[in-house]
Amino acid sequence: MLSSSFAKFMAILFMFLMLVAPNLSAKMYRWVDEDGRVFFSDQVPQDQIQHKREALNEKARVVEVVEEAKTEEQVALEKRLKKLRQAQQKIIAKQQSHDKVLRSTFRNVEDMKMALQGKMSALNAQRKVAEGNLVRLEQQLSQQQKQAAVFERGGKKVPKKLLADIEASKQQIGDAKTEILRHLEKKLVVKKAFEKDIERFIFLTQGKNGGGRLSDKSAEKIAAVELGLFICESKRQCDRAWNVARRFVDKYSTTAIDIDTDKLIMRAPPRYDDDLSLSVSKMDLEQNRQQIFLDIRCRQSTLGVELCASPKVKHIRHSFNQFIVSALASQQ
Repeated sequence: MLSSSFAKFMAILFMFLMLVAPNLSAKMYRWVDEDGRVFFSDQVPQDQIQHKREALNEKARVVEVVEEAKTEEQVALEKRLKKLRQAQQKIIAKQQSHDKVLRSTFRNVEDMKMALQGKMSALNAQRKVAEGNLVRLEQQLSQQQKQAAVFERGGKKVPKKLLADIEASKQQIGDAKTEILRHLEKKLVVKKAFEKDIERFIFLTQGKNGGGRLSDKSAEKIAAVELGLFICESKRQCDRAWNVARRFVDKYSTTAIDIDTDKLIMRAPPRYDDDLSLSVSKMDLEQNRQQIFLDIRCRQSTLGVELCASPKVKHIRHSFNQFIVSALASQQ
């Protein structure tokens, strides 16, 4: 590390050079290499362009800062983060659109309960039709089997058409049972969705705040830590990890909750310079896998931008993956 006295000496030396050499460029660059050596020059050699450098005017004041060159891995990570954020924005937009529909469609919770009751009645009616069809098919099969028994008792061969009709009836009965199960499953899905919508509606209307190498396994894990990602190996694991991710958001966010669904958990936008607003979103991957992506927002101000770029926020992002891994391991 350079001492403060040495740094002052270099600055004075630079100003002296500018005074005694008026023909020098009015713009000079200062940078520090990997060994801590300080350089001043009006041109940056090719073997030094990877370092962060400052452009100085004739008064030795910094007028421009060029950040150090990013590695291929860093560029790849940033591209992936951008894609993940775009996917997250789609989830957010979808949720906001759904919220708008809820607000415009229903006046109160009673309206929603009545709508649910109406939907359940319609589904029950459809199921009863399917059950009636099943009874008819079973009676039809019973009659066909009785006819076949008559032929067999008389020592006669059962006609091929009758045998085909019996097989067709059995197939139709199987289809009818499948349809009934489908109606029952649909009823459960609709009921669960309505219950979530009712909970969301209550929150919106009554809540306090309503309103390359990266493709292989090892590099994928490294990217997951860097980006604030957890890649699930199964739906069951992802469901458990989602609950852990919710705790992580609660632990580090300083703003109130805004959205909490099975696809998106988001805190309200940051209002103050020291606010941290965390959100997690669940997204599908290839091979029937899912991933949970963490995003951290800060206030759009000078101090807010500095906070999001700080080691503190970097540590929070990097600890997300291990936080979930440790929590899941303790549950086993």
